Amino acid sequence: MPTTSSTHTPCLIIGSGPAGYTAAIYASRAGLKPVQIQGPQPGGQLTITSDVENFPGYPEGITGPAMMEDLKRQAERFGTDLRYGMVTQVDLNTRPFRALVDDTDEVIADTIIIATGASAKWLGIESEARLNGHGVSACAVCDGFFYRGRTVAVVGAGDTAAEEASYLAKLCKKVYMLVRRDQMRASTIMQHRVLNTPNIEVLWNTETDEILGDDVVTGVRVKNRIDGSTQELEIDGFFVAIGHEPNTSLFKGTLDMDQAGYIITQHGSTKTNVEGVFACGDAQDNIYRQAITAAGTGCMAALDAERYLAEKEVEELA
Repeated sequence: MPTTSSTHTPCLIIGSGPAGYTAAIYASRAGLKPVQIQGPQPGGQLTITSDVENFPGYPEGITGPAMMEDLKRQAERFGTDLRYGMVTQVDLNTRPFRALVDDTDEVIADTIIIATGASAKWLGIESEARLNGHGVSACAVCDGFFYRGRTVAVVGAGDTAAEEASYLAKLCKKVYMLVRRDQMRASTIMQHRVLNTPNIEVLWNTETDEILGDDVVTGVRVKNRIDGSTQELEIDGFFVAIGHEPNTSLFKGTLDMDQAGYIITQHGSTKTNVEGVFACGDAQDNIYRQAITAAGTGCMAALDAERYLAEKEVEELA
């Protein structure tokens, strides 16, 4: 496919957010002159997060977009070539690797760091999108603190939903768990934990009809799937816990992944099954999914890339 421009870099970083920007900071300081393609949502999921209070270094808290802007500026300060756009094709079978940005611009890279993250699955209703960040959240660990002593609802039936409900129950006065069927998909131990927590009320056969509130969440209207009846619950927060989807489809068939599509990395590193390709952040983490852990693996990926290039240089000189 014809290209309009071509760049060769020792290190290509695909994606942004805490993982990508941290990888860029470390790679730049190591002299790798990284090119970073920020993707369709520069800054990642934190750009739709209103307040972040659990990231070290911000004692008064900070908004997600402001924190991402800080990390971006820090990456730029050390010389990262930050570019808008989306990697639409990548060839990991040739060396150096080749990637196309927006199907036109080619980047040739000696190493690639994948920091494409993951996207929360949503219900797809208008009020959910409108109130996202204003009472609607997809992360109890991130936002649960803001609802201490208040009433919230969690929608979902798997282990993630059960874990979110159990976590919130330690902080909140009341937790409604909205389960679409007459049973959960969560593991037996997680179901037992939920059903034996006094301030968690499970509403079976229940679907979300509408999240209520103009500027912030004030309630939720739910519908019983058996008899069609509806009721309104007064809540302050609404947590969607129906899973996440890693943004890794670009690498399917080339990189090893688990059944959900998360990239598999070697234990204790960010190395993938393709030598010279590294993965960090939520693209390879389906357990913690926190900004601080993403940043940590971004650091690891840059260090892994630096060591890989140094080893290759030694081999060529030998």
